[in-house]
Amino acid sequence: MIELIFLGVGVGILSGFFGIGGGTILVPSLMLLGHQIKDAIGISVIQMVFSSVYGSYLNRKNKTLDVPMGLVIGTGGFIGALSSGFIVSNIDDKTLEIIFLSFAIFALSRLFFKTKVEKVEKNVNRVILFIIGIVLGVLGMIIGVGGSILLVPILVGFLHVDLKKAISSGLFFVVFSSISGLISHSLSREIDFQSGVVVGLASLIGVYVGIHFKDRVDMVLQKKLLLGFYLLIVMYLAKRIFF
Repeated sequence: MIELIFLGVGVGILSGFFGIGGGTILVPSLMLLGHQIKDAIGISVIQMVFSSVYGSYLNRKNKTLDVPMGLVIGTGGFIGALSSGFIVSNIDDKTLEIIFLSFAIFALSRLFFKTKVEKVEKNVNRVILFIIGIVLGVLGMIIGVGGSILLVPILVGFLHVDLKKAISSGLFFVVFSSISGLISHSLSREIDFQSGVVVGLASLIGVYVGIHFKDRVDMVLQKKLLLGFYLLIVMYLAKRIFF
């Protein structure tokens, strides 16, 4: 129980600061604690519901959340996450991980090499945002990471969205994908709701701390930290797949 509480707080800080669902860290951490991967994914999905809802409320309160854009992407994410169960049954895990790794490397490269700051954001077609939401909803909920790990660099690197706004949108996206994923996982198998609720409640403390620092840290430093975080994720996925 104590381990789950500390784990929840740590994951919550990452969720709030980087705009992620937290599953990228939570799933492997739970596996190290002895949980099977399917149980870890189920717990992660529950935690993401808690952290994303509370974090999005705080971002909205701090006026860093673009609700209209988030609703379009989130709706796509909700639909995509609902279909993830069918896709998982037809594709082996390693293939899915390789696809995810490819997306992560591509998104990381766009974020890394994007040095020019755009003064004016592009007017993005809502159909494109919706399609992005569907694809990331499927990819994210397949391995229990929410999907925002790819959404943030795509919004910044391709669509020239302000980094802080992109991070807020990423966490808002997880609200939709995680709720949809929770429905899907609950219908397909038994989930450890008790552990999920413990981690989820503990993550609320971390989310508050993470968002507090996100809105106060220099954007250049935040981008460097985000790049470092994504680089660690890419390295972890590559090690998991190839070694």
